[in-house]
Amino acid sequence: MQSNVEPPLTTLPAAPPLAADPNAPDDLAAFKHAFRRHAAGVAAITTLAPDGSPVGFTATSLASLSAVPPLATFNMARSASSWAAIAAADRVAIHMLGAHNRAIAEKLAGPHAERFVGDHWQPGPYGLPVLTGVTSWMIGRVVERVSVHNNAVVVVQIEGGGMGADDEALLYHERTYRVPGAAV
Repeated sequence: MQSNVEPPLTTLPAAPPLAADPNAPDDLAAFKHAFRRHAAGVAAITTLAPDGSPVGFTATSLASLSAVPPLATFNMARSASSWAAIAAADRVAIHMLGAHNRAIAEKLAGPHAERFVGDHWQPGPYGLPVLTGVTSWMIGRVVERVSVHNNAVVVVQIEGGGMGADDEALLYHERTYRVPGAAV
């Protein structure tokens, strides 16, 4: 009698090569391919540098950690241009971006020196840069920074915030900004 149970894999399947780096190791290729297919909400994190200048970036790693107390997390590379400010900051502003905020998402993902040129932000609580026209924003106190390899998980306790106009969600999927399709 033959069994329909397949034997365990002795080797892992290889992901297709990365177009930008066909010699990348299999683990990196698998990781990048998988997360490009994982749609993520788009947020923006802002704070002040020690010299008082505004700093911020677009993030797809924002997550709620708990409701009581209200804790959120985001991840970032410690080599990122905004890391020095986040590493020193007591507080940050977290912004939820909608479809109408695509230009803000692109601006905060662009060249560091150009991220706060324009009228898309204003000083908010604690002098933090608050982006205008976003679907919602929160102010929080950084309670922990956990180093993981050359990255960090930043834990923020939310202290307050505000709501903007309702909008379609802005997602990042397959290296492109998108809005959700039809419900399934």
